[in-house]
Amino acid sequence: MATKMTKSQIISTLADKFGKTKKEVSEMIDALVTMAYQETKKNGEFTIPGLGKLQKKARAARMGRNPATGEQIQIPARTVVKFRIAKAAKEAIL
Repeated sequence: MATKMTKSQIISTLADKFGKTKKEVSEMIDALVTMAYQETKKNGEFTIPGLGKLQKKARAARMGRNPATGEQIQIPARTVVKFRIAKAAKEAIL
């Protein structure tokens, strides 16, 4: 299996492709990530066209089971963050 790209490798590749400095590309990536966090927190979702959607979802309280003892326990409600892959991304990868 090939090794995964590191953040610095991604920055270098994008800098070379678009003729920008590594610092400019790094700032753009950081700005995109910050925007994604803020928009998801404020509006509940953030879409990156062609890649997917970051979503904030409310998960209801439910009954669960302690795997060690088998005892039923109450799992409290909470908010979770999910990333939903775009259909185009799934088709391109698979």
